[in-house]
Amino acid sequence: AQAAPSKAKEKAERARIVKYWTPKRMANAVPRDFVKRNGKFVPAKPGGNKPDKPGSGGGSGGSESTSSVTGASWTGGGPALNATGKVYFTMGSTNYVCSGAAVDDKSRSGYSLVLTAGHCLYDETAGRFATNWMFAPAYDTNPNGCSAAPHGCFTAVGLVVHGNYARAGGFNSQAIKHDWGFAVVGAGSNGGQLDGKVAEFPIAFGAADVARTSFGYPASGKYDGRDLVYCSGPVTTDRSHDTWGLHCDMTPGSSGGPWMQGFSLGTKSGTLNSVNSYKYNGGPNKKYMFGPKFGTRTQDTYDAALSALSNTRVD
Repeated sequence: AQAAPSKAKEKAERARIVKYWTPKRMANAVPRDFVKRNGKFVPAKPGGNKPDKPGSGGGSGGSESTSSVTGASWTGGGPALNATGKVYFTMGSTNYVCSGAAVDDKSRSGYSLVLTAGHCLYDETAGRFATNWMFAPAYDTNPNGCSAAPHGCFTAVGLVVHGNYARAGGFNSQAIKHDWGFAVVGAGSNGGQLDGKVAEFPIAFGAADVARTSFGYPASGKYDGRDLVYCSGPVTTDRSHDTWGLHCDMTPGSSGGPWMQGFSLGTKSGTLNSVNSYKYNGGPNKKYMFGPKFGTRTQDTYDAALSALSNTRVD
């Protein structure tokens, strides 16, 4: 078993990270999202990428549904609002932002778990974990830093990704099939555990081809990064990569946001089974958001995160 970091050291590191993320740094953080353009995955530009060359789109998406929500402000409150938030981190010399959600940690004492995309935890090209990692839940209610945040901000004690993501060598087909991960967070900036302040979402592995609801904080185009946005509808499969697809117009900043099956408007909650991972820059798949299919390797990553106390690659 991993030795727990000393409480004094953990508290000092939490204070350092929270202090690092000033409102100005949070506002200026760059979305870390990817699009597939002309057959290659490239970083999404905050203002949008140039369209693909004609005929360069990926495999076909699915049939549309008139009941689908392709991008709307979430105004229903509940766990969907409180347990979903923005993720901040540093890779190299760049400060980034993604989305994430609190996930069931099996009533672990002292620590909680946040689900996000692997590329919001680990630099797949440089081969190293992110630093200064912080989760700000319910960001929609207070987009002005941690000091007045309703639940506080939560910094990572350890980041956990699958080895197949870490070894991918870049954001490619191998990476996107394993583009998930978990952050182990301790007490928040306002004190207390994350799971004592918000209702965690349950998680499932090997989910069927059913309707999904996704959430995130898109921060480009018509979205300003200050509003929790959701999409909902039937899923399809990206035949090029065997990932899920959902008709959704979320933009950069939404990476790592949760996908749920069985989402209920009554409880404002559902069961986690994927995350926002990547988009296409043109062709028939441009209107879809894609996410990895959670399975046994996702469960292995989750199981390791339940006891992790430091950065961990799961093989």
